[in-house]
Amino acid sequence: MKVITYNVNGIRAALNKGFANWLQNVNADVICLQEIKANVEQFNESIFTNLGYNCYWYSAQKKGYSGVAILSKQKPLNVAIGCENSLYDTEGRMLRLDFEEYSILNAYHPSGSNEDRQSFKMQWLNFFHNYMQDLKAQKPNLIMCGDYNICNKAIDIHNPVANKNSSGFLPEEREWFDSFLANGFTDSFRHICKEPHQYTWWSYRANAREKNLGWRIDYNVVSDALKDKITNAYILPDAMHSDHCPCVLEINL
Repeated sequence: MKVITYNVNGIRAALNKGFANWLQNVNADVICLQEIKANVEQFNESIFTNLGYNCYWYSAQKKGYSGVAILSKQKPLNVAIGCENSLYDTEGRMLRLDFEEYSILNAYHPSGSNEDRQSFKMQWLNFFHNYMQDLKAQKPNLIMCGDYNICNKAIDIHNPVANKNSSGFLPEEREWFDSFLANGFTDSFRHICKEPHQYTWWSYRANAREKNLGWRIDYNVVSDALKDKITNAYILPDAMHSDHCPCVLEINL
């Protein structure tokens, strides 16, 4: 089974850059999208249904902002929209599909674009940690895809020294990630790949992508119950529909 997470930075913009053809060729079983930045009425959903996907969209109340989606070739037994917390659900940050043997959760974690949003981000992270512990107790076979907006380790960022005080690489964020993984979860990419210079997001400034001056902030995390079922994990930096690139998990379920 092939699962992909991809922050498309606007589904309509991505479609204009050939996203549909790419999706057909990559042939994922499930693809989790973040920052769709649109309501389903604003683009042609049949582009995806014609490729054999069941489509589930969760847009933010604010137009042109945030939002997540899951496209799945298999129809789920249950669809859980949001996280039952009004503080976060207005921003369209979480969507989950439950299948007989596993669940796939798609989350778009906040960025700390200013002091207030950094505080909001830390509040969200604490909530998410507790939410996922409760969910894991109910559904032990979890795949958690998404843009976490955090580089976990120094190996995950092109210049850890210069960025030590940058949101996304703050000590408290990295400590949160370490704690989150230590409580029953596995970063599938690092489970497979130990090599440096593997990134999933690049600034639009200063030719950062061409120079590979990036950050690895997008993840497919699995509950430890599924760790031994991971067969491969990799990124696709040549996909150019966004300032992010797709991250792939191949898992034998």
